[in-house]
Amino acid sequence: MPAQQSTVLFSPATRRAGRRPLREFARLLQSEVAAGRPFDVLIADDAELERLNRLFRKRPYPTDVLSFGSGKEDGFLGEIAISELRALVQAKEQGHSKDCELRILMLHGVLHLTGLDHDSDGGRMARAERRWRKYFGLPAGLIERAHA
Repeated sequence: MPAQQSTVLFSPATRRAGRRPLREFARLLQSEVAAGRPFDVLIADDAELERLNRLFRKRPYPTDVLSFGSGKEDGFLGEIAISELRALVQAKEQGHSKDCELRILMLHGVLHLTGLDHDSDGGRMARAERRWRKYFGLPAGLIERAHA
């Protein structure tokens, strides 16, 4: 039986994101960053990210990316939700494409799913994000921007 593949889902409200390239990037993240463990990504609108942020983090506003780890030691890694609108706004601010920003957010989410937490790990996640961004040819990531 073949290994489970990571899935990227697009909410009906999302615009035309590069679906095939983003699904291919998810498979690359699964094999390279997540040690082969599959995960799911939902690319949705701000209303959905606000709903999830309010429900799970008690914060009544949309956010760019949320990660929900499975809590399992092996197998399915967890789920990531990304706001397409936040990605578009941040891409414009950073001077790159929305699909590039979606990749940055996917990487950030996967790093959280692997157990890293930039708020409490003494810089481990920041170093990992920087290393993986260089590996994938991505521009400045979320942690780097927050500290700039």
